[in-house]
Amino acid sequence: MSDSTEQPKKERFAPKEPISLQPPKDDVIHREYLAKCDGTNEGYPTLVAIKGDVFDVSGKETYAPGKGYHVFAGKEPNRALGLSSLKPEDCISDFSELSDKEKQVLNDWHTFFSKRYNVVGRLQSEGANL
Repeated sequence: MSDSTEQPKKERFAPKEPISLQPPKDDVIHREYLAKCDGTNEGYPTLVAIKGDVFDVSGKETYAPGKGYHVFAGKEPNRALGLSSLKPEDCISDFSELSDKEKQVLNDWHTFFSKRYNVVGRLQSEGANL
């Protein structure tokens, strides 16, 4: 006999309301362009990169200037996400010094973003001059 109050098992990090996402794009996004996509430049989207994937968070209030997560906009804040930090100095791509637990937190953030925001490209590798 099943309990009628039993809820279907939710997928981990699934949004409350289903979101229709476009297929991920693999266009190369240059770091200089990403830096302009911080929500302060008219005509540019608001982007956040995580582990090389660039997510479009445009229109999401929490990433707007003056809001809590604006520190991540226009950056690849891998280290900050792994550390659960909002410090600008932690908003860097290199996450090699994170512990295994912190790397899992970073992976969880990537999963969270991938279920909510369109992937608009892949971030240019550090040090690459395209």
